[in-house]
Amino acid sequence: MNQTRLNASAAPSSIGETVRIVVDRLLVRIQSGEYPPDSRLPSERALASELGVSRNTVREALDVLESRDMVRRRQGSGSFVTYHSHRSEAPQQGSIGERTSPLDHLIVRSIIEPEMTRLAVMNMTPKDLEELARVVVRIEAVRTDLNEFIRGEEEFYRSIARATRNPLLEACYELTIEVCRQSFRTALMRKHLTPGRIQAYQARFNSLFNAIATRDVEAAVEITKLHLVEEQMLFLHER
Repeated sequence: MNQTRLNASAAPSSIGETVRIVVDRLLVRIQSGEYPPDSRLPSERALASELGVSRNTVREALDVLESRDMVRRRQGSGSFVTYHSHRSEAPQQGSIGERTSPLDHLIVRSIIEPEMTRLAVMNMTPKDLEELARVVVRIEAVRTDLNEFIRGEEEFYRSIARATRNPLLEACYELTIEVCRQSFRTALMRKHLTPGRIQAYQARFNSLFNAIATRDVEAAVEITKLHLVEEQMLFLHER
């Protein structure tokens, strides 16, 4: 699918974090067909109320979408979806992170992570296990530091990717990490990573490590899938 994202004049670095989140959420709705071609978007007031932001924030987000020819705004009439008429001809601009929607990111992770885990369990060496154990200890030491937890999570999955002994798969997963840093997911996790949820994730990482260490392939894959399902539920709750 051809994804249309922000152009250089409206790059994420030039708009606020809240505006970027609103842009991403509206993009997902437009690209998924929830707001179909030629349909009228809800009013700025309705969107602001639903998304829990100010009308000015919604207005800025709509400005960005209009600059990308995703919507057309008619004074006195509202904003209308124009995405369908540009799918085949709009050039892709910006980095892959800028062009990737939250839904795109979750789909790719759902494809890669279970099989990456399966390969890692079969190929992991004792040295790999020692390294992974050190990462788990770091993760379990986190109490409220979200940045440290996210760094630990990234390193955990990096270690699994390296253990597959597949350089292409490792490079592909490194790209998903980089995209994650630029995407809606980072803001979403910061919002939802309460101390209680951090503890639940710590327990899951510990269980995943134990499954990997005992070479229980099916258990490791199932734990990985459950973690992804929980993230999908968080994402759908935000829509």
